[in-house]
Amino acid sequence: MSTITAPSGAPTVSRFRWRVVDIVTASVLAVACGLLFVLWNGVGGAWFAVADAFTPGFGGIAVGPWLLGGVIGGLVIRKPGAAIFVEVVAANVSTLLGSQWGIETVYSGLAQGIGAELVLAVLLYRRFGVVAAMATGIGAAVGAWTLELFLSGNLAKGPEFLGIYLGSLVVSGALLAGLVGWLLVRGLAATGALSRFAAGREAQRRA
Repeated sequence: MSTITAPSGAPTVSRFRWRVVDIVTASVLAVACGLLFVLWNGVGGAWFAVADAFTPGFGGIAVGPWLLGGVIGGLVIRKPGAAIFVEVVAANVSTLLGSQWGIETVYSGLAQGIGAELVLAVLLYRRFGVVAAMATGIGAAVGAWTLELFLSGNLAKGPEFLGIYLGSLVVSGALLAGLVGWLLVRGLAATGALSRFAAGREAQRRA
């Protein structure tokens, strides 16, 4: 069912139905995040290597910016599939522009998007504050950790490495993806660019 009936009998579009503006905006956000990923590939990759050399598993602290797509997409569009859509399209943009991890970048984007999407689904796509944003970033981090158990062979590295890596990912996901993503969306909404979205209307009420 794409509509629900209001008490007056007038049909109302379901809040879960994607509009054309949702698709266009999600695509623009995805491309922007993909370009950010490309910039972060060099800096983040080097940070990951240094941190991991210092303490195996600690490299996860650098992963947060690669999780931003799912968080931002979910916070802006607020509909099922938005987190996955933005994260996966962003990962494809990064891959096409020469990510050093090749097609594995797309697999990572899918896992991270699913992790973020599951958190939003648990919240019934109704909560989008800073705590929900940080939880979404953590969900994306857990998605990345789960995929890398098999894609990167982490399963064979032992429980100590896995624990440190998961903890580092969770912190990075909460802060560098969740908190930063929430701040970015608030900043974008304050400019009026999101006036056709709930995030933009909330910014107008705060003004």
